[in-house]
Amino acid sequence: MTRSQFLKLVVVLSLAAVAAGVLSACKRSNGQTNASASASPTPPVVEVSTTAAVMRQLPQYFEATGSLAANQQTDVAPETSGKVAAVGVDIGSSVRRGQMLVRLEDADFKDRAQQAQAQLDQAKATLDQNRAKIGLRPGQKFSPENVPEVRAARAALDLADKNLRRYEKLVESGDISRATFDQQLSQRDQAAEQYQTLIHQAQQNFATVANSQAAVEMAQSQLSLAKRNLTYTTVSAPMAGYVLDRPADIGEYISPQQKVATIVSLNPLRARIDIPEQAIPQIHQGESVSVSVSAYPDRNFSGRVARVSPSVTATSRTLTVEADVDNPNAELKPGQFATIRILLPHNAPAVLVPQRALRTISGATYVFVIKNGFAQQRLVQSGQTEGDLVELKSGVAADEIVAISNVDQLSDGAAVRQ
Repeated sequence: MTRSQFLKLVVVLSLAAVAAGVLSACKRSNGQTNASASASPTPPVVEVSTTAAVMRQLPQYFEATGSLAANQQTDVAPETSGKVAAVGVDIGSSVRRGQMLVRLEDADFKDRAQQAQAQLDQAKATLDQNRAKIGLRPGQKFSPENVPEVRAARAALDLADKNLRRYEKLVESGDISRATFDQQLSQRDQAAEQYQTLIHQAQQNFATVANSQAAVEMAQSQLSLAKRNLTYTTVSAPMAGYVLDRPADIGEYISPQQKVATIVSLNPLRARIDIPEQAIPQIHQGESVSVSVSAYPDRNFSGRVARVSPSVTATSRTLTVEADVDNPNAELKPGQFATIRILLPHNAPAVLVPQRALRTISGATYVFVIKNGFAQQRLVQSGQTEGDLVELKSGVAADEIVAISNVDQLSDGAAVRQ
């Protein structure tokens, strides 16, 4: 080996040694880094406030869903035909009973009423004249003897009878002749005939009075009809409520077959629900009802069970129940979907915790129970609320300690400090 070759070999070996050292240092460095990464940090301790779940007696409810409906709803149509002259309401208007909805043109109806009044006045005048002929006052019972002419004829007949009886005695005693007696008899017969004629005439006059009275009554009936038809030109609200629909417009010709408005009564509203067969013994007329709707999530409306169907529906095996819901300010509307709670007459024990103890994760509700410094995540089923407390139907027992602060920072097994 020459000197030059020897020097080259020394250089190569030196470079190899340096590379090996560098590689060894890198391996040691990587090993320390991996060991440091594999060591997990200590989890933080969560500060929480806690309280004990309490046991209370809560009122029991039967809960169902249904729709609200108007207590009363009516389509209003006119009683007579005519052209619309004025409209007094619009959709959504509040109306009182008797308020004008629509008014029809009434000139023809007024003319008919005036004509009927004139006919009545004429009939009354004729009646008064016919009564005067027989001396009959209004309300007086008719008797032919009360007619002046009849009274005079009766007096003449009585006098003739009296003279005839006197003449009978005189003719028997011979103080007068038979001819004189016959003359007196003839006078008596003429007086009787006159009397009967006047009686018959008085009865005929009374029949005329009766006909006149019937004519007056007919005229009064015609006037009443004309006045009633005149009132029909004003179409009024049959009840208090709100205008749901008003299809009539000014200038439109309408008939009794056409509605001019639809009125709904909003207080109370009706809530109809179907009760399953097994719950029938719990539901009774008059029980209190609580109603909630999505439009007012923080409010409940009160009512009572007003009507209970006498039979169960054969297809669904449910009992239909209607409740009257107080709605004095018309905040609830017919057609709204509602949750109805019927208050049952007995209470039951329930476990309650503050609402802030609940946490919803992926649609499920949880509570964190604190034991021995650690949090236990419990799946729960919530029930009714009582102020700021909520009923837990499962998952937590009475007197267990639950977290009520920093709940969103907790997980199952997390260390806590109270």
